[in-house]
Amino acid sequence: MDHSTFNTSRRRALKTLAAGSSLAAVGMTSSSLVLAQNAPIRVGFPVPLTGAFAAEAQAVVRGAELAIKEFNDAGGLNGRKAELLVRDDKLNPQEAATRTIELIDKDKANFIVGSVSAAVQLSVNNVTKQRQVIYNSISQSDTINEAKDWSPYTFHECLNPHMTAGAVARYAIPKLGKRVVFLTADYAYGQEMVRGFQTAGKALGMEVLADIRHPLGTTDFSSYFPRILALKPDILIVCNFGRDQQIAFKQANDFGIKKQMKIIAPLLMHSGRLVDGHKTYEGIIGGTGYYWGLEASLPSSKRFNDSFKTLHKGLYPTDYAGLGYAGVRNVLAAAKAAGTTDTEKVVPALAAIKGDIYKGNVFFRACDHQAVQSVLIVESKDKAGAANDQDIFKILATESFDESKLRSCSELGFKA
Repeated sequence: MDHSTFNTSRRRALKTLAAGSSLAAVGMTSSSLVLAQNAPIRVGFPVPLTGAFAAEAQAVVRGAELAIKEFNDAGGLNGRKAELLVRDDKLNPQEAATRTIELIDKDKANFIVGSVSAAVQLSVNNVTKQRQVIYNSISQSDTINEAKDWSPYTFHECLNPHMTAGAVARYAIPKLGKRVVFLTADYAYGQEMVRGFQTAGKALGMEVLADIRHPLGTTDFSSYFPRILALKPDILIVCNFGRDQQIAFKQANDFGIKKQMKIIAPLLMHSGRLVDGHKTYEGIIGGTGYYWGLEASLPSSKRFNDSFKTLHKGLYPTDYAGLGYAGVRNVLAAAKAAGTTDTEKVVPALAAIKGDIYKGNVFFRACDHQAVQSVLIVESKDKAGAANDQDIFKILATESFDESKLRSCSELGFKA
């Protein structure tokens, strides 16, 4: 074979090989696309199933389960159904990071929703922003909204401490007195609640007599009460969460604290109130993002309550059940609106989500993706005033929110 014939044959062989390779590549790509389009939509859900916040974690899982069911019953996304991948973060930031990495890298989660701790959610958010995966947090935090921790993939479905504590301060200080003592869980959540309350209270003439800190997971508060009684405040403001709050309230009641001063909590927990009953909680005032009693005036709340009770054997949803529902419901609704699970297309669709889903109008602020929403001021009912064991709160007021009551975007570190 002469040189020219060899070159011609070689070119033909290379063209044939290239064509075959291209077809193979096209076939593989097409197969991958078909698989991706038919694969379940996986929602990773790291929450503390064990630890001091386990009751709240169980509540958010119940709410998330309803969101998954509704999405699937409505046909999913072009036939693609959703799956909820629940993982135990053990109320530990490192454990949460490990579980989130596994959810994304191993389980191929399309979205991450969850966390019931201010510190833990920052760990989850750090993983998701590195991997450019949407994270819709359902735990109170101010820090997650700040530019140094935020990313375009970060959404905050929950109220933040600035919103919650500020609303309670604006209600309580003019009505109950200005001399206050804080009893504070000494970690991000408690510290942020105090800051939010002080920011609002300062303009109302509030006088802070002391901010008494306790470790997360405290089981004996009796050593704090003599000092609190000696200070003689008008109000004891309890800034803690989960089992910490249950124990603090029970021991404060046993110690006779309520006879000497009013007790309030910027965030008054449903789960603890359901467990510990009327005597421990009666008369305590606080804030919450949701209470099922809204159904008396809000059709969306009635629909949500009825669907939740049907799925969970007559159980009424708590505030954190509502967050689990909204957190998952909204990422799935955004995927449906975008027509895809592609992150870059779902982000603007999720940012555009707004309307009355279960508690009145809610929308995400543009700069930080904070859900702008109402705060309910509630008072724990006594036994005589409760119709049943789930009738626990009286709604005293609703503070509607707009962006003017949030920390400004520039304050959070975002540039105009």
